[in-house]
Amino acid sequence: MKFHLAINLERLDASLDMKAVRDHTLEMVQMAEAAGFEIAWAAEHHALEMTIAPNPFQILTWWGEHTKTIRLGVGVANAAYWHPIKLAGEAAMLDLLSDGRLEFGIGSGAYQREFDRMMPGLDQRDSWQYMQESLPVVQKLWAGDYAHEGTYWQFPTATSCPKPVQDEVPIWVAARAPITFDYAVEHGCDIMSWPLTMPFSEAEAYRARLDDAIAKNGGRYDGRWALMRHTAVYDTEEDRSGAMSSLRRVLGQFGNLMMKRGEVVNGFPDPVPLEEMEGNARVDPEMLEENLMFGSPEVVVEKLAKYQKLGVDAFIYYASMGMDMDQQKRSLQLFIDKVMPAFAQKELAHAG
Repeated sequence: MKFHLAINLERLDASLDMKAVRDHTLEMVQMAEAAGFEIAWAAEHHALEMTIAPNPFQILTWWGEHTKTIRLGVGVANAAYWHPIKLAGEAAMLDLLSDGRLEFGIGSGAYQREFDRMMPGLDQRDSWQYMQESLPVVQKLWAGDYAHEGTYWQFPTATSCPKPVQDEVPIWVAARAPITFDYAVEHGCDIMSWPLTMPFSEAEAYRARLDDAIAKNGGRYDGRWALMRHTAVYDTEEDRSGAMSSLRRVLGQFGNLMMKRGEVVNGFPDPVPLEEMEGNARVDPEMLEENLMFGSPEVVVEKLAKYQKLGVDAFIYYASMGMDMDQQKRSLQLFIDKVMPAFAQKELAHAG
């Protein structure tokens, strides 16, 4: 099983210095590269301090300038927000500047609040249609001259300038719904899934959808399946408590965005009071610790083994989630020192 890192520029309040937040992400990516992580992922979100990511290509280019081997994952571009010519060119420029390290991810977005500002009138539940139109257009633009007359975009003959350095850019699709699994498998795309804070059974449901999609495709699929979880590895009660309280604080803000409850003031979402969400597995501490990649190194090894057995090709270590920057580094270092070696040994044993 491979390991990836997903990290955002994240501020929960205005007390955090923006340059320190910026530099922290690079330090985490460099730690991951030194440890042999395969991909570093950057998201796209708008007008939110908890995920400062207006253009993933910018931060990935910056990370790429300060790294040598780790691949640079767009996780993911929201297709509805991008004209395909611009999306193709931005992605290809990243591939050129990084000497061919682009992993291109595309998806359908998350928050209706964001759509209300970026694409007024578009229901987030319908945005998959933009993704399915955009992706093949981007690939054709990478190949050469192409004119398009589609439902959402129309343009005369154009091409991507520059072209990608890679002969074939890896394509990732963010998938939870069966229709997206079907599309990804049919078109040979890699798949990333995020069960949010739901139990392991949610990951099993995704595996079933992937298997169903492969069966519909005649049993053919050579792609990779990556699964993302919020991760906190700790060896002290202080860090355990800190991780849980930080996570619950962020989930209150996340609840604001998902439930459209409360205000967002200057980019900071008002948290939904947790007592209004009690009884929900998304905020119950014991359920969160069980469902997410939280725990001592030994517990995290056990949890990861379940995902490996499920057929997950890569685990995406989702950092941040409200933890202070020093604790994020301690967690990642514990993962590197005490979790990853267990899987390196398993791979060596398997190869032998």
